Amino acid sequence: MDTLASFHPKVVHFAIALLLTYVLFEFLYLIFKKDFLNKSATLILFLGVLGALASLLTGNQAYHYAEYLFDNYDVKIPLGAIDHHEEYATWTLFWFLGILIIRFLLNLKDKFRGFLQAVVFTLSLVGVYLVYETGEHGGELVYKYGVGTKVIEKGIVPDSISTPSQNGDNEEEHEH
Repeated sequence: MDTLASFHPKVVHFAIALLLTYVLFEFLYLIFKKDFLNKSATLILFLGVLGALASLLTGNQAYHYAEYLFDNYDVKIPLGAIDHHEEYATWTLFWFLGILIIRFLLNLKDKFRGFLQAVVFTLSLVGVYLVYETGEHGGELVYKYGVGTKVIEKGIVPDSISTPSQNGDNEEEHEH
């Protein structure tokens, strides 16, 4: 996995951390109404959206790599489960991008306060759910199906760990 796909597990955690940190700063700004919290929330959200975009791009490469293994090496990869993960990831990116655009426009017009601020915070909480679901589906791919691990690259599915690998080795895989 020498492509961008190998960066997906690394990049995705930055996006998760930044987007969830943004929601915290949005909450703090809602409570304390300090300008530096507003600016910090906007910057963290912007970086989170960039991280989500990088996660989506690297995840797309990982999907193509999974298809390649599935098609050419008869590796059992749950492409449908990957599709669910990708759908949530796409929704998450566009949801937070929408919030970023709304925040930017409201700040530009100096109308980001009161009811509109509460609406944006509520939208960000929906975004937390999307981040959770994306992570839940991604975690299932790794921990239930072994996608992206050395085990699956060798053609051994987690349900049959004691099965010899395709290269003729009879040793059991013990990588986690």
